[in-house]
Amino acid sequence: MTPFNILKAVALGLCLSIPTARADAPPFLVGTWSVVRVDNVLPDGTHVALYGPHPEGLLIFDAGGRYSLQLLRAARTRFAANDKSQGTPAELKAAVEGSNAHFGHYTIDPAHTIRFEIDHASFPNWDGTVQLRNFTLVGDRLTYVVPSPTTDRAATGEVEWQRLP
Repeated sequence: MTPFNILKAVALGLCLSIPTARADAPPFLVGTWSVVRVDNVLPDGTHVALYGPHPEGLLIFDAGGRYSLQLLRAARTRFAANDKSQGTPAELKAAVEGSNAHFGHYTIDPAHTIRFEIDHASFPNWDGTVQLRNFTLVGDRLTYVVPSPTTDRAATGEVEWQRLP
């Protein structure tokens, strides 16, 4: 099984394990999306690829209003001890900075804003928060803006996804 297929299986498992609370999800977002790019846009307009030039990740929106999102740097260093509880400070730092995940519920408002109601996140400061993302949907490409990313608070985040068949 490829790393991408493993990621899809984990994402699906996470999505299916979240209790249903809503049944009003917009059908135009329902499905599985693959990440295309994750950039911080600096005040001068410079784009910084947070997870490298070819990030990997999935975003799953289900019809019940649940979602699961995972982002990973494509090329990540393995832990020398083959045990994450034995990771060196550098290995742990790289693992945290090279990934982001959260899951919960979502809704869409008429102003083209996704409302992520985050149950849990790999960045613990986002647990139990609501994150709003202005978005555009052009064909099978979904792009949203992260007004306050987890890194570089002076930046604005942009995340682009491609709908999978």
